[in-house]
Amino acid sequence: MDNEKYKVLMIDDDELIARSTSEYFNILGCKTAYVTSYDAAVEFLDTHDISLLLLDINLGDRSGFDLCRKIRESYDMPILFISARTSDDDVIIALNIGGDDYIKKPYTLGVLFAKVKAILSRYEKAKEAAQLAAADPQKKAVGQDESRIYFREGVYLDTSMHKLIIDGRQEEFRAMEYKLLTYLLENAGRVVTKDELLKNVWEDEYTNDGTISVHIRHIREKIEPDLKNPTIIKTVWGVGYVVEREALGYGDGA
Repeated sequence: MDNEKYKVLMIDDDELIARSTSEYFNILGCKTAYVTSYDAAVEFLDTHDISLLLLDINLGDRSGFDLCRKIRESYDMPILFISARTSDDDVIIALNIGGDDYIKKPYTLGVLFAKVKAILSRYEKAKEAAQLAAADPQKKAVGQDESRIYFREGVYLDTSMHKLIIDGRQEEFRAMEYKLLTYLLENAGRVVTKDELLKNVWEDEYTNDGTISVHIRHIREKIEPDLKNPTIIKTVWGVGYVVEREALGYGDGA
């Protein structure tokens, strides 16, 4: 029997908040469930298909950070942290361990729902694009005749497979990382502003600069020879990012 499918799972040890948020989403046609503990979340994910998680940091005697790390071992759905904790350190940790965004309590249900709908939309589009590319290997992701884009020796993006190859092994890109990288590659040679990325990649007016920066860093960790001195994706301070055409190679070799 197929797992029951939900758009959203909310994980929060405050049952009143979890239940009221879940009910609001369901009223608006977004099928949502909630659980109130670490163990209940793990069990629910084993038996249901989920498109997006809303995850609190404090889960009684367990941590939402630990749960996020465990989830990322097996799942690639968007994870939005929601917490009353407002320190920059908490936000940085949440984004660095695999969170896609950080929402501070108290939140407005209408704004939260708008953000969730926007994120679901863009992830579903990215997933559909990946499936179409896999079904039609001749369709190239970045408008090049060649399907390989080399970043350095032994490291290239195979656009026909939507995969990064590092010394012969496949490295998975998360959906938004791939969408962000290919957008920058499509616009190589010119500065792409953060506002443009929010509009055309995230399609979400509520996403902040910090989320973009974390995704850029994750991409750089995979493709840059030297993280301290990036040569492929360069930061234009206060504006955005630029991919240097000269740093790329196309075809069957660098």
